[in-house]
Amino acid sequence: MSDRHQRDERWMAKLVAWTHDPAEKALVLFRDPAGHEGGTVRALRQALFPGGVPSRLIDVARRADRWAAAADRPQFPRQRDDGPFEAWTQVRFDERPVLIHPLSGDRIEVREGFREIQPAQIRAVSLDHFQSRVLRTADGEIDHERTALAFWRFGPRSRASRDGRPSIDAAVPPGEDLGDPLGAVWDLLPADTRVPDHTIWAHLDLTSSLAGAFAADTEGGPALLVVSFGPVQEFIAQSRSTSDLWAGSHLLSRIAWEGIKVICEEAGPDAVIYPQLRGVAIVDLWLQREKGLPSEWFAEEAWRIAESDANPLFAAALPNKLVAVVPDAEANTLAEKIRERTRSWMRERARQAVAEVVRHASMDVVAADSPPCYRQAEEQVAGFPEVHWAVVPWSLSTTDGGLDVTALGDALSVFHPPGDPANFLESVTWKTLSRKVDVGDATFYEPTPGVVYPALYGLADRAHGAAKSVRVFEQRPQHGYRCSLCGEREWLALDPKELWLAPRRRTGTLWAQLQNRRPSWARQGEHLCALCALKRLWPVLFSRDVAEGTGLELRRYVVSTHTVALSTSIERWLDRADRPPVPEELRRRLDRVTERAALPAGLARRVREEDDEARIVAHRLPVLLDEVGDAADAAGLVEIEAVERVLRSDEFLGHRPEAYYALVLMDGDLMGAWLSDTAALHRLRHLDIWHPDIRAEVESRFPDGPVRDYVTAPRPASPARHMAISSALNAFSLDLARFIVEELYKGKLLYAGGDDVLAMVAVDDLLPAMLVLRLAYSGIFPSDQPERMWREVLGQDGARLDLRKGFVRIGQRLHRVMGSRATASTGAVVAHHTAPLGSVLRSLREAERTAKERGRRNAFCLHLLKRSGGAVELTSPWFCAEGDPEPLDESPVGLLIRLQRAFGTGDLSRRASFLAQGWLNDLPREAIHSQTNLSTMYEEMLRKNIAYQFQRQGEAGADLRDLAASLAAVACRLGSRTGVGAGEVAAQLLSVAEFLGRESRKGTWTAARAGQTHG
Repeated sequence: MSDRHQRDERWMAKLVAWTHDPAEKALVLFRDPAGHEGGTVRALRQALFPGGVPSRLIDVARRADRWAAAADRPQFPRQRDDGPFEAWTQVRFDERPVLIHPLSGDRIEVREGFREIQPAQIRAVSLDHFQSRVLRTADGEIDHERTALAFWRFGPRSRASRDGRPSIDAAVPPGEDLGDPLGAVWDLLPADTRVPDHTIWAHLDLTSSLAGAFAADTEGGPALLVVSFGPVQEFIAQSRSTSDLWAGSHLLSRIAWEGIKVICEEAGPDAVIYPQLRGVAIVDLWLQREKGLPSEWFAEEAWRIAESDANPLFAAALPNKLVAVVPDAEANTLAEKIRERTRSWMRERARQAVAEVVRHASMDVVAADSPPCYRQAEEQVAGFPEVHWAVVPWSLSTTDGGLDVTALGDALSVFHPPGDPANFLESVTWKTLSRKVDVGDATFYEPTPGVVYPALYGLADRAHGAAKSVRVFEQRPQHGYRCSLCGEREWLALDPKELWLAPRRRTGTLWAQLQNRRPSWARQGEHLCALCALKRLWPVLFSRDVAEGTGLELRRYVVSTHTVALSTSIERWLDRADRPPVPEELRRRLDRVTERAALPAGLARRVREEDDEARIVAHRLPVLLDEVGDAADAAGLVEIEAVERVLRSDEFLGHRPEAYYALVLMDGDLMGAWLSDTAALHRLRHLDIWHPDIRAEVESRFPDGPVRDYVTAPRPASPARHMAISSALNAFSLDLARFIVEELYKGKLLYAGGDDVLAMVAVDDLLPAMLVLRLAYSGIFPSDQPERMWREVLGQDGARLDLRKGFVRIGQRLHRVMGSRATASTGAVVAHHTAPLGSVLRSLREAERTAKERGRRNAFCLHLLKRSGGAVELTSPWFCAEGDPEPLDESPVGLLIRLQRAFGTGDLSRRASFLAQGWLNDLPREAIHSQTNLSTMYEEMLRKNIAYQFQRQGEAGADLRDLAASLAAVACRLGSRTGVGAGEVAAQLLSVAEFLGRESRKGTWTAARAGQTHG
């Protein structure tokens, strides 16, 4: 068989697998006289295979279907010899449509209305949808590869899910208008109505990937391939600006795509289980530009429309690790090809960066001259990125009604001691699943190789970890001075002798010339190595590449730390109802400014609606302050004082302009345990993911015995679970994180990939932005008054997101996220805009570690780095309650926001914080009172004393009693949970809230009020 024919055979097998079940199966099952395999399936196969489907491919698809089904869901009692299922195991989805969140087990009741849609109508819509995606070659033949790619990309995206409103709701009042009865449910339709926790699309993806592997390797079958790219943290951390931060993370994501693309080209994007690639912008661009899918199919995608860095192509969308199902015979070859492809790509991009540096420095050299800088670049990127992989064959023999896992067990024993519950083959689940279970004349369960997916993944993951721990160190000598950014490699030079020049003598170097011509590429005194030069130039190189692929003239807007800090003052100035004209002295200075500062996206949109004067102030004031701030001579100091005097005057801001900004680093907790399903908190029983009708039948029919053991055993990890995790993380990082940071608040998203988010936020928006990110990650909103919480706690005009039961709705779009069992921890740093970014990033990473370690996860840690030299730290869980979280306004962050507002509006004097801290830290520990059953009296004592202090230092007429009661309650709950005294906790909360609520961050607290003393 020729390579071309074998390749086409693989894509034909994928199409047969894709058409083995109709997408609408859940809606027509038990309703369509043609049966779920007699309608759309038959028509599509006739269209795709006019001469009939080859029998060998039907066998391949059936085998893949059995394996995929066994990997993702249990089997149910059916009569012997593959007879029909028992009657009690049948579920009518049209009568009781229920979905189960795959990660939390939350039950979602879907709106009624499916019974009104006739099966013939559903079948016609589905058939038309798929037939419109069938592509042909120039000769008029079916193009199997492009059609399979089209089915994979656009199958879950019906017209209903594009145009109809979401029809999923956790609590819909009877009789409410249903709108489009399919709506967003189309891409959530279950593969099995009895186990509605995974979609038909996840099942079709896995079946297609297995079928492709079976077709390509008829003897060995499939294998699991795990690949990672690095280094990650140190590469991103070597940054001097927010642009460097973005470039480092985006460049790594782009490298990951070059590796993933090898799998996509050879085995198809459905072969990649993690991360999920459907809908990722860079993958869409590949489908359009390299695979030839019609460009009009992507016309409404954001990456085809947005001309700024809000374009999804600028998102670092892909993690540094992949899990794929590939043919066993090709696995190692694919891994080696991934390594060579990524390193070759890096060499080419580094050479491009050097060529750009040389060209813009106007040096009289070209690439053909082979100056030393090209040789340096070649040497410095050699071996980058690090690529590690592991391969585990997915093939087992069956013996006496069970599976022979001897070889698999021997391999796992290398990584697990005897009896280790982390070893799937030692778990209670496997002991239950390893043997056939019969109930009377019916077979309840029979193991197939798909069942051992958790063991295969566990082995692959640990073997991959072992491979990463063995690193070959290649000594590469470095001469002279090192790179200004990383401090590891020598900087690029045209003459090796230049490397030994002291900084003050580098007047004629490549970088000295570049500093005069492209200061954004090289700051004063900077000399960079090849990797850091590529990082610095990456925004330009990537924008150029995207422009070629999309036809858009994209521009990336770099928002500086100073601009983000000033955005608070600018917004408050715009909010003034009695806003006076800009002082003439300031106007003259602004008129001399020629550059425009890029503003946070939300503020920029507002400024566009203001008058010319407001636009001039908003865009030029940050540039003016940077220009006068750079002056180091006596005249410059006089200029600085003059500008600040105007800004502080009552004719303009009335206070000092804000100089602090915040960085936020959020990371999902225990992501490795989520993927391996080894954490008890994350695990669901088989019963938890079953339709309630089936669950009730099983519990009544099998109160004990082997069936009971089976249904109460923890559900093992599965491919569908990995797909659900990946798609949830995609929804959060690609859509929700940017919307929250840049649309709801004054921020700039620097990185969002998977469960990681790095963002820069204005100080006054820090706390609500942190809280909304945390809520959106899990899809929860603990309040029965959402509108009030959005206004009073989260600072919005109304509910901007609908969050419930693991789903998040933005307008017409519905996203399934990680669910209520998933948690995340956040580190945040508030720093002066002149503080070295490297130091701030180190503090940020330390804060994130503290949240996970000292905060014991599901927590946040906030560092306040004061320019005066002091530092304040607050570490707290997101919620005081261990189980169901308390309402948002009674949570630690909600309380901080309320305190911040009280200080900022002047309802509470700053003096209240200082005075209260003086006596709070001296209070006896609550434990003393707990021993005498007086803990309630302790909280009451704390409440009364805080209320008294607030009354004396509060604004006349302000009722602060509820705020005092909340502070006492939160302090006591946090104290008992963390072991810290309640008084100490209250003092920390007041200290942080007072700093965040200072005058310049709210603007409504007048200068006269600042010195006022009450009582």
